[in-house]
Amino acid sequence: MARPSLRENIVEAAVDRFHAHGYAATGVKDITDAAGAPKGSFYNHFESKEALAIVALERYGERRRFDMLRDESVAPLARLRQHFEFLRDENLDAGFTRGCMVGDLAVEVADHSEAVRAAVLTGFTYWREALTEAISAAQEAGDVSKAQEAATLASFVLNAWEGTLIATRTDRSARPFESFFTVVFGVILR
Repeated sequence: MARPSLRENIVEAAVDRFHAHGYAATGVKDITDAAGAPKGSFYNHFESKEALAIVALERYGERRRFDMLRDESVAPLARLRQHFEFLRDENLDAGFTRGCMVGDLAVEVADHSEAVRAAVLTGFTYWREALTEAISAAQEAGDVSKAQEAATLASFVLNAWEGTLIATRTDRSARPFESFFTVVFGVILR
């Protein structure tokens, strides 16, 4: 098996560091140290920390299991629930110390960097579209009311999830997850 490239190590370290500590609190040296790379080598692979943040956002998005939302072998409402259960369990495993890196960078960096804002928008748009497809399929199956458009419900659910992550980090408890699942799957997606 081939060893990961230095660039790959830097990307992986960036995802971990940005997710754990945020953009401003993570320096290039923090990333290269975590990657086991000389600091000078960073600029052989990336023009700037901002350019690396965009690649890190893409990599983070690849791990959000959007494929679950499009898995037609699973009932649409079940795949929606499984997707959010996966994300919840990931957060529980991290001890409530990490939210959504896309949401975190949206709050921390998007006002100051057009490139990061665009990458965040792309990530949220992709996620919202996957949610919309699953909700629409659940509506067609008769499992979710058609009183609201699938896209509107998807936007609401995504926004509710991001708020839930903030609350779990603040509370350091699973209570906000319980509220999310109760309201989203017991009231909104019925």
